[in-house]
Amino acid sequence: MALAALLAGCTSGGEGSERTSRPDAQSRGPAGPVPQGLERFYRQSLSWGDCADFATTERATLAFNGPDIECGRLTVPLDYDEPDGTEITLGVVRRRAGNQDERIGSLIMNPGGPGVAGMPAAASLSQKIAGTALGERFDFVGFDPRGIGASEPQIRCLTDSERDAERADDDETDNSPDGIAGQEADARAFARKCQQRTEHGEAMLANLGTRMVARDMDVLRSVLGDEKLTYLGYSYGTRLGSVYAETYPGNVRAMVLDGAIAPSKNQEEQLIAQAAGFQRAFEQFVDWCVQREDCALGADPSTATQRFQELVRPLIEQPVPAGDGRELSYDDATTATAQALYSRDLWTALNSGLDELTQGQGTSLMRLADYYNERGPDGNYSTTQDAHTAIRCVDAPAVTDRQEILRAERRYEEVAPFLDDGKPDGAALGPCAYWPVPHTLEPHLPDARGLPPVLVVSTTNDPATPYQAGVRLADALGGGLLTFDGTRHTAFLQGNECVNGAATDYLVNLELPPEGKRCT
Repeated sequence: MALAALLAGCTSGGEGSERTSRPDAQSRGPAGPVPQGLERFYRQSLSWGDCADFATTERATLAFNGPDIECGRLTVPLDYDEPDGTEITLGVVRRRAGNQDERIGSLIMNPGGPGVAGMPAAASLSQKIAGTALGERFDFVGFDPRGIGASEPQIRCLTDSERDAERADDDETDNSPDGIAGQEADARAFARKCQQRTEHGEAMLANLGTRMVARDMDVLRSVLGDEKLTYLGYSYGTRLGSVYAETYPGNVRAMVLDGAIAPSKNQEEQLIAQAAGFQRAFEQFVDWCVQREDCALGADPSTATQRFQELVRPLIEQPVPAGDGRELSYDDATTATAQALYSRDLWTALNSGLDELTQGQGTSLMRLADYYNERGPDGNYSTTQDAHTAIRCVDAPAVTDRQEILRAERRYEEVAPFLDDGKPDGAALGPCAYWPVPHTLEPHLPDARGLPPVLVVSTTNDPATPYQAGVRLADALGGGLLTFDGTRHTAFLQGNECVNGAATDYLVNLELPPEGKRCT
């Protein structure tokens, strides 16, 4: 689960230039270092124009309707070790700096995931910063990483009907021998479908990981005319930023990394740490809820977890109606809860959904689960969940030790009792154990000697990315740490003026906040 987006360059048109549907070809690069053999990619021109053809979801269509939004395509090699081989394209979006005379460059942004499209996130966020120092001094740029969103080809694994069926089937709670066999058959089938249904198949899956996306970012930096990268990464975007910093430390101007994923933990350790974070957020939600007369979990915080389990566990055997002929499963109910715990803004919706569940209805919770899974009103899904799994499988070694999986499941339930399904634990292997290509990254602390000071933002009660992960990342990169005391996932440009001011000052003036700086 995760979030974020960013861009740079000089424009030929002044402030207030009209946006047209005819592509506006611009060549600002190459700027900065150009690796040998990749000159034609670094020297390409981008053609900017209308974004209608780049919208792959309803969210993207709405985001691209904002003023002054332009889109284009960047061409990169599928395999950087074979630059004369197959080429792929990335979708890129920008909103030009409001003050072109004092423009610093591009601010390139990634919203997280992995698997989340960056173009809609950047287009939406660019409207929020219009007229601010960031909006005036930077072109704000987002891109859909390779295989995602408007980038071509897309990672494709499950059809819309297969995704609906997967969500409706709570087979992961069945850890009998037959249940384990069924889960592993599904995992094998998922890996096979990803290979068969994705254009370029195995080659695309092999070159999908974060290392390749970091190289794409360097091409984008140069083509946009920036000698050095200015970057904003949220959640998984912090990993992308740290991999870029390791690969190109001399090409970095500034980085804000918000909501850090612990770089040295394996996937099981990360999931356990995330579960503990969601438990803390759930307890914060309970403290808020029990003050209300309509709290669906009652008035006693000591019994709230039990009450939550009493509401959602029966869904394993008996899902409830959720509108349009659909039924709310246990998986959907817990996904909806996790989605709401990302931000206090969704707590009222979560309480309403749980109250609705007491009446045998699941429409509101299904709406939250659909939002997380990016299912549109027409029943169509984005490819985010497919890409999320594919990238995770190539970014880290698969866990194949069943005893390790079993220990992790037990630990998960210990640190997040509200997510304990009450069923016996199992040790089914996941899709990554059957992935057709090897992984390309190992858990490690980044080593980016020569990197200029970067800024890490970490939230004390972040449900998805633990606070200490940000502390460790700042230390590993030799950067500054900005602490936000709150309960939400990520903080920069999310409404807190203290965080916004400190991080903006850093991006514009390259001045880190004072050591120990905290915002509330």
